[in-house]
Amino acid sequence: MKTLAAALALTTALTGMVHAEGITEFNIGILGGENAQDRLASNECFRQYVEDALGVPTHLYTPADYNGVIQGLLGGSLDFAWLGASGYAATYLADENAVEPVLVKTNVDGSFVYYSVGIAREDSGITSLEGAQGRRFGFGDPNSTSGYLIPSVEVPQAIGMPMEEYFGEVVFTGGHEQTIIAVNNGDIDAGVTWTDGQGNWEDGYNSGGLRRAVDAGLVDMNDLVEIWRSNPIPEGPVVLRSTLPQNVKDTVTNLLLNLGDTDADCLYGVAAGETAGFLPITHDYYNSIIEVRRQHMN
Repeated sequence: MKTLAAALALTTALTGMVHAEGITEFNIGILGGENAQDRLASNECFRQYVEDALGVPTHLYTPADYNGVIQGLLGGSLDFAWLGASGYAATYLADENAVEPVLVKTNVDGSFVYYSVGIAREDSGITSLEGAQGRRFGFGDPNSTSGYLIPSVEVPQAIGMPMEEYFGEVVFTGGHEQTIIAVNNGDIDAGVTWTDGQGNWEDGYNSGGLRRAVDAGLVDMNDLVEIWRSNPIPEGPVVLRSTLPQNVKDTVTNLLLNLGDTDADCLYGVAAGETAGFLPITHDYYNSIIEVRRQHMN
């Protein structure tokens, strides 16, 4: 594996130093889902690559919730973020011209969908949504696709009634990591998080919230069971602030597009696990999620 210094040198040689006109800094927003320190550590290598390529100070920001990133993009204080599909829909519905989607994370098999999964402790006796009736059920963040939007539509369809009538209590934990820890600790009886659904259960699958929790030593997957799985969800886009200079957009997009060749370990951290890399994506891929989000707002 290349050292960071060597990889930086290679990146600079491939992309050229931009010394971007029109910007004096570049700000990267990171969604919630794990604690701020881990989010910073997972993305620090990419921050260094961007700073080196653009020639301007580059910063990572870890707002307490998803809305902090959305508002940062809408207000122009953030230039880059990897959003969930629901977060992108919320941003687009607030201002169609604020950001543009450029890349999407792919799974090991090249697909770019993932799942919301319900989890419970293995010793709880809960093996399905039926077993969770009357129990305390947790969601992550109201602006999370897999942590709220999709299960808030599909779970009521599966149980045949409103969730507030079916579960003993419905709570928001604040994010994916918080949900996983709350289930593992018994603070809630079941909850939802995100995963690519590929690979081995004991590893937390190949990528997603469970994989990050396993990598961080927060859970032993043998203590948990999967009790529900959503239909496939479109993987969320990497977005850039629309008013950025085009050479800045191109440079940052190409850095992430080629990150697997430049620094595979860095890509693993940015992508929350194993991945085939990022691929170009357009707005049209998210039309269905935007419509679901629009209806959910009404």
